[in-house]
Amino acid sequence: MGFYQDQIVPVLIDLSMRQRRFADYRRRVVPAAEGRVLEIGVGSGLNLSFYSQHVREVIGIEPSPKLIALARRAQRASTVAHFVEGSAEAVPLDDGTIDTVVMTFTLCSIPDTSRALGEIRRVLKPGGRLLFAEHGRAPEASVARWQDRLDPVWKRCSGGCHLNRAVGSLIEAAGFAFDRCETGYMRGPRPFTFMYEGSARPR
Repeated sequence: MGFYQDQIVPVLIDLSMRQRRFADYRRRVVPAAEGRVLEIGVGSGLNLSFYSQHVREVIGIEPSPKLIALARRAQRASTVAHFVEGSAEAVPLDDGTIDTVVMTFTLCSIPDTSRALGEIRRVLKPGGRLLFAEHGRAPEASVARWQDRLDPVWKRCSGGCHLNRAVGSLIEAAGFAFDRCETGYMRGPRPFTFMYEGSARPR
């Protein structure tokens, strides 16, 4: 219990405080979406209020029916949104039918990231964009070692979230080229707060 109390509990308490800072990332990333949008891991609909008038339709995919119910309540009248219970590893859409994919704080908990990113690439139109804001592996070896040590415990107490996924490398390996990829630490314990933010297009 000592390790859990000393290392994990303070971070869990800090999560609610960081939701406000996560909103800053959403506010910067989501408004750039346009056309027909696929949101990966729509959750309870936290991004819905940030979509602009340039979005024609939002399709939110989410494995949890309880979160989909919350997302429906968060839907605005000005945004046409449809919610699909399903997995990012098997997106039920035709090839090349999406203008923008939005993915915020989701890649950390997808079991098969390469398959999910392959599905994102498949459904994007030529020239379509992936917009993302994610936390993940830090560049400093000392921080990354702590992420590797904490990850097994963190994953069990945070719904499958991983601390140590190299988000930029995963996106590139899936066949994307970055328009923009900004990285840096959000305020808080460094193993939990290294952020990736930007946009990418299929190569």
